[in-house]
Amino acid sequence: MQFSTKTYAFAVAVLVSVSIDARAQGTARPELIFSEVVSGMPTLERQSVRVLTASFKPGDQTVFHTHRSPVTVYILEGAFTLELEGRPPVTIRAGQAFVEPPNVKMTGYNRSNTESLRLVIFYVSEPDTPFLDVSH
Repeated sequence: MQFSTKTYAFAVAVLVSVSIDARAQGTARPELIFSEVVSGMPTLERQSVRVLTASFKPGDQTVFHTHRSPVTVYILEGAFTLELEGRPPVTIRAGQAFVEPPNVKMTGYNRSNTESLRLVIFYVSEPDTPFLDVSH
């Protein structure tokens, strides 16, 4: 079946108007901001899903630690610098996300001298697993 240019233009106009009407009616749509394929997720039938927040004052840092499962970090405000053993430092800024790999020693910093850092952490693990293990 072939369509004329007029038919195609009409179809596009209808789709655009339907799209505008949906937004006008307040239809919320999720916006993908980050996607990554990871390994090391728990494999038991049941997992614990945790969502945490953290606030760092200028100059604050985390303890040197590891996680048993991947951790996804989303930055709300400021910039978060991660130093992961054997890798170059990574800085994640407001509106960005990063997956911290499991079983890698790391520490995180707010390197700013003036701005606060706020982030959200998403962690899926086997039930009763600690969020982090302190490394030495």
